[in-house]
Amino acid sequence: MKILICGLPGSGKSTLAEPFAELIGGVWINADAIRTQHEDWDFSAKGRLRQCLRMSHIADGVVMAGKIAVVDFVCPTQLTRDWFNADYTVWMDTIEECEYDDTNAMFERLQNCDYHVAKWFDNTHAELVKVVKNYMQKQDDIKNDRAEGATSGRL
Repeated sequence: MKILICGLPGSGKSTLAEPFAELIGGVWINADAIRTQHEDWDFSAKGRLRQCLRMSHIADGVVMAGKIAVVDFVCPTQLTRDWFNADYTVWMDTIEECEYDDTNAMFERLQNCDYHVAKWFDNTHAELVKVVKNYMQKQDDIKNDRAEGATSGRL
């Protein structure tokens, strides 16, 4: 499973993603760490698309290894979110704007997401586990052609 936690810089993506990944035994993939590793701080439209593909490929590798990828990065446009192709999307909508005018200008509010965090609270990561678990159970029921709710919990 590939989980995307997106939102403006400073919205709490990493603050949520790291403990959430630990809580579910997932692999946390942080955009700043990946940009540092690749020495790529290009925030042009082309640079953002390159970073999106890089993050997606890394997450896909984690999933192919049988693990849950918990990925946090801005993912500012619908195009980048489409390219990333998350199984589950969390939108950290906790701030109106960030310190970067170019990011504010290009960030497109999400029309659809699986979990919308409009206000930060201390146990957001623990609450998110319940939501993702419910989603995974529904997907398992669909995949195995069972009545919704027939799957026993296993996250």
